[in-house]
Amino acid sequence: MTSLDKPTTEDTSADDARAVTEAALFEAFGGVRGMVETVLPGLLFVSIYTVNKDLHMSAIAALAVALVMVVVRLVMKDTVKHAFSGVFGVAFGVVFAMMTGNAKDFYLPGMLYTLGLALAYIVTAMAGVPLIGLMLGPVFKENLSWRTRNPGRKKAYTKASWAWGLILLGKSAILFPLYWWADTTQLGWVLVALKIPPFLLAVYLTWVFLAKAPPPIDVFAEMEAEERAEEERKAAASAGE
Repeated sequence: MTSLDKPTTEDTSADDARAVTEAALFEAFGGVRGMVETVLPGLLFVSIYTVNKDLHMSAIAALAVALVMVVVRLVMKDTVKHAFSGVFGVAFGVVFAMMTGNAKDFYLPGMLYTLGLALAYIVTAMAGVPLIGLMLGPVFKENLSWRTRNPGRKKAYTKASWAWGLILLGKSAILFPLYWWADTTQLGWVLVALKIPPFLLAVYLTWVFLAKAPPPIDVFAEMEAEERAEEERKAAASAGE
């Protein structure tokens, strides 16, 4: 192997940074299983409602499958935050639909959440405190160090927050007119179709921005190093006495 064929330290560091970014995004957004848990209740609701137009049966089935996914995670001693968020979303949808008697209202809480999240991403990006950085900072063990000590990562987080905000805003621009004009099954199938692709696009863009950004500053490692240094100073002082 020639020197040109050998991987350089910079290439290895870049590959490591990309691998860490992929792992962090996978953990933060739930991965494949999280996507299944997000899609399945709504898919079951619209499937049953398309067949028999029974709001109660559709709503109960959607809530039941969401609860089953939480139980499965608890039995497997896995993280339940994504499954729990799905249960709460489905529960709010069921309550809305049951109260109004309008099956389309099953989707309304989730649509309002998507719109609110889109605005949160955009507003925080404009304010210089991008939401995606607040979410991923602890995952990367950098907390808020990117705000003052790592401008390259702050810029990447800002770009990613804009991407998430605009993508979710575009999704809302499609769904809300359908809520008023389309019937329940049309809205439901479009919503199911729009669950994964916008999410994957936003995650991909986040990965692109962060993979090109400087590595995170591990503030936890810094604190541990400071604690060890302090202990060593105390030990040295005690030995000197």
